[in-house]
Amino acid sequence: MSITPEHDKRSDATVPLRREPERRASSRALGGRALALLRIAMGLVFLWAFADKLFGLGYSTTAAGAWIRGGSPTRGFLGTVEVGPLASTFHAWAGAWWADWLFMAGLLGIGLALVTGVALRIAATTGTVVLLLMWAAEWPPARFTSVGEATHSTHPIIDYHVIYALVLIALAATLAGDTWGLGRRWATVTGDRAWLR
Repeated sequence: MSITPEHDKRSDATVPLRREPERRASSRALGGRALALLRIAMGLVFLWAFADKLFGLGYSTTAAGAWIRGGSPTRGFLGTVEVGPLASTFHAWAGAWWADWLFMAGLLGIGLALVTGVALRIAATTGTVVLLLMWAAEWPPARFTSVGEATHSTHPIIDYHVIYALVLIALAATLAGDTWGLGRRWATVTGDRAWLR
């Protein structure tokens, strides 16, 4: 029995249809890896901030200002807030022992959760709170500080704090800890308590 040219054309046309599920699976796997890479990078941002403030690595914190040498992780940032409706509140919090401990615990916990891929919903929630407080301390809607200096704000609402918070939410919503992380193993521990996922 011979195959006609028309039959060849019909069978060739079905090949892309058969490969479509494979392409989708490949695309999902690539997307999972991209989200995992973003998750790990975000975790390293938080862990670096923690390490710099703890040890005074000389980037945002000098060696003399290191937390292990008696420096305060919150005094420098919160004590110099010059704009926004919460400026006096942030000044009162600056250098308080509880603010230092909560801030450092937050940086460490969020960073570890992101790098390992566990408890991403908790990390997204606490991380969003921390980032929104930092946003309020910088107060991007203001173009000038209380002493009339330019704030150099590039957008009145969306700055890197908002972008980072949205990234945290997206990572938690997509279960980004399942790829290159311990998310699936963590799910066996948390069971049906999805908020711990």
